[in-house]
This record gives sequence, C-alpha cells and structure tokens, in this order.
Amino acid sequence: MDNVILIRIGELWLKGKNRVFFENLLVKNIKEKLADVECKLYFGRNRYVVSDYAAADENIIVKKLQTVFGVTSLSAGRKTRADFESIRTLAEQCAKTEGSFRVNVNRADKTFPLSSPELAGGLGAALLQRHKNLRVDLHNPDFVINVDIREDGGAYIFSDRYPGAGGMPVGSAGRGLLLLSGGIDSPVAGYMTAKRGMAIDALHFHSYPYTSADAKEKVRKLAAVLQNYCGRIRLYNAAFTKIQEAINGFCDGAYTVTVMRRLMLRAAKGLAEKNGYSCLINGESLGQVASQTIQSITVTNAVAGVLPVLRPLIGMDKSEITDAARKIGTYGLSVLPFEDCCTVFLPKNPVTKPTLARCEAEERKIPGLDGLIGDVLNNLEVVKVDSV
Repeated sequence: MDNVILIRIGELWLKGKNRVFFENLLVKNIKEKLADVECKLYFGRNRYVVSDYAAADENIIVKKLQTVFGVTSLSAGRKTRADFESIRTLAEQCAKTEGSFRVNVNRADKTFPLSSPELAGGLGAALLQRHKNLRVDLHNPDFVINVDIREDGGAYIFSDRYPGAGGMPVGSAGRGLLLLSGGIDSPVAGYMTAKRGMAIDALHFHSYPYTSADAKEKVRKLAAVLQNYCGRIRLYNAAFTKIQEAINGFCDGAYTVTVMRRLMLRAAKGLAEKNGYSCLINGESLGQVASQTIQSITVTNAVAGVLPVLRPLIGMDKSEITDAARKIGTYGLSVLPFEDCCTVFLPKNPVTKPTLARCEAEERKIPGLDGLIGDVLNNLEVVKVDSV
C-alpha cells in the first residue's frame, strides 16, 4: 500500500485534438515545480499521480501543486491492489472511527467483478461492522471514502480534496508583458493572466532619485511571489525620471498623468515589439481613479495600436482586488510605504475625460521625446528574480 497524491485537471478535458499540447505543458510545469522533491510522477490514462515520496514531504508536494495552473484539485491517498479484500483493508485503515460517512466508487476498470454500487455497499457494510460508532449519511456525511479502480490493476483510496489553482497551464497562451508597479493591482493582474495560460515577464518604471532603491526591491519581491505561480519571470527596470521631469516641465498639469501613462505604454510597446511579447497587461480597473475612466483608457490604448492591452481587473472593485492580493500573497508587499513613479509629480486635479487630440498636442511640447523613449529602452536593467 503506497502513499500517493492524485492530481485532477479541469478545462483540459475540453481541448479535443489539441489536448495533448496542453497536457504536455502541464506535465512540464508539474515536473519543474517538483524538481527539488524526491518523488516519482506518473502521467497516463487520464490520471496524474505522484508517488514514492517521503511521508514528511506530502504537505510540501501538495502546497507546491496547488500553485500550478491547470490543476483543479488534489487528494492525498493510498494505492493498493484492485481486489475487494485489499480495498476493504485499506478503507478500514483510512476511515474514522465515529461519525457519518459515505463511500464513493469510480470503476474505470469495467472488468472489476463488482459494480460500483455493489462495491460501495460491501465497503460500507464492512466499515459499519468494524466501527460501531459509524453511521451512513449519503447527503451530508462527516467524511467520504473515495475508491478509484484503475485499468492497471490498482485502486486508489482517499478522503480529502484540496483545491488547485485551476485555469490553464502557463505557456499555453503565449507570453505577455506585465506593467508591474509596486501597488496592489498589477500583481493580481499578472496572476489572473497567467491563470489563463499566459507566461509573463514584467516591466517596472522607476524615477530615481524621486523613488528609492527600496521601491525597486519591493517590486523584485512582488515578481518573486508571482513567479511561484507564473513560472520564470524576467523583470525589466526602466528609468523614467527624465521623461517624468519633461512631462512636469512642459505639459499642462491636468494632463500629466494621462501623458505619463501613454508614454509608459509607448515604451512598453517598444519592448514588446522588440522581444516578441504578444500583449501588454496592466492592473487598471474601470473608474477606480481618474486615469482609469473610459476616456483615459481610450486615449492610452491609442498608443498601443494593434497590440492588445489586457486588463483582467477591469470589472473588479478595490475590495475584490485586495482580497485576491491577500490570497496570492502579494498584499503585504504591495502596501509597504515605498513610493513608485506613479505618485511622483501628481497634479491636484487630473483630467478625467481627456481627448486624443489634446494628449498628442501636450506630447508635442516635450523636446526630443522620441530620443527620451529610446534612452529608456536602450538602458533597461534586467533583474534576476529568485522564487520565494
């Protein structure tokens, strides 16, 4: 009787002829996640199983697998031979000694001599006979004994199910570029995009000396947390100080935030085109602040041209985003009091309904703007991100 962890997948079942592509990516991601744990992996016949691991590593493996997109749930259980006596013995060992229970049977091996109801009934009777304080409750049991009989002559028995991250395997939807600030929103946007299968790298704008080295380190740590879910992330630091000083010196104060966001997107587009990113990703939520009205989003989008700009938080309110940040472990870092460049030179009354013509006119006031954008892209700092 061997300890095992059963891995279940969700949407991959819907992929038809393309399913092998998604499964291969998921297998690759699982192997990378468990690379530092001694164990064996079995993938086949619609079952993903981890076995041959030390009992002390079971919780570690479960927690690692819970961060793999494409995994919907997990169960730690045991494997035995697919015959009634072996299954009964193991079920009796796994059952609690009191309370209510139910037995569920999945009989993938149709040659097994008992039907699913017959096996469930036989196991239930054996448990009731062995443990006098047990009772059957098919609707609201205290615990469930699940039996999964496979075609390879083995049977898995388990009780609990742990939630997985869900979504699609990272890498199945290409690679995008996340505009990663030090705030609450953008890390959640990166997480949600990766959950739909997109691998991500990140671009962070800083305005040293108006922003500090601590602010940059905070963003590196945010990227490290995201990396636990999203796979390897390349983090680019972009010096935006000269552009912000030019915006503040030459543009109408009400338009400084809108122009800044347009020029950030312009630089991000340049990096995306150079390195082959298929989209840009940011943490905007409709109407959350002045720069996120539909008019502001429209004039900002104009810079990107045909390059998609994904906004996975667009319909979420701040409390929902904050809850998500706490769930994925970025909130504590995001609220550290280190400024980012979006808080530098903030106007008292930013425009909420900018027009494209006015934005372009404001940008024409900045001398040598193309050269400033070029300097940003030519002097990017690539930061190594270690997982946490």
